[in-house]
Amino acid sequence: QDKEKLEICKMNDPPSAETVKDMIKYARNVIEEFRRAKHYKYILCLTLTPLVELLEICELSLDKMGAVFEDSNVYMLHMMYQAMGVCLYVQDWEGALCYGQKIIRPYSKHYPSYSLNVASMWLKLGRLHMALKNRTAGVKALKRAIAIMEVAHGKDHPYISEIKKELEDH
Repeated sequence: QDKEKLEICKMNDPPSAETVKDMIKYARNVIEEFRRAKHYKYILCLTLTPLVELLEICELSLDKMGAVFEDSNVYMLHMMYQAMGVCLYVQDWEGALCYGQKIIRPYSKHYPSYSLNVASMWLKLGRLHMALKNRTAGVKALKRAIAIMEVAHGKDHPYISEIKKELEDH
């Protein structure tokens, strides 16, 4: 699946091997820079300003990488996941939902059918939809999360019961 995970944009004039190599180097560097910035700013002070800066790093990086990489590219997915995390932290539910919706299809393709990474993303999407008063989409996403978790954890796992109760309460 390496080809799918490292997919580049389909263009009339595809980027050169050197351009792709440079973009991979850029992506790796920005991911490392983001990790350092996140760690430093979380330790220093969890104010809104550093978090906005972290989101800006993600968005600028996604714009730059998006000129070469498809959204399903692992570097793009990593940065979208980081952006989603920042949005969740600052309670920007619409922003988090937007990133999550871009992430779920490639996750479902890259990970095995019963991956807890995919289940976790469906769970987040379900809760975001519920928070945004979109019950129909929320129920659908939570049921998809449950279906995966029942295979991975077993039908009687307490976490699954908790999510089912969450569904009943909404």
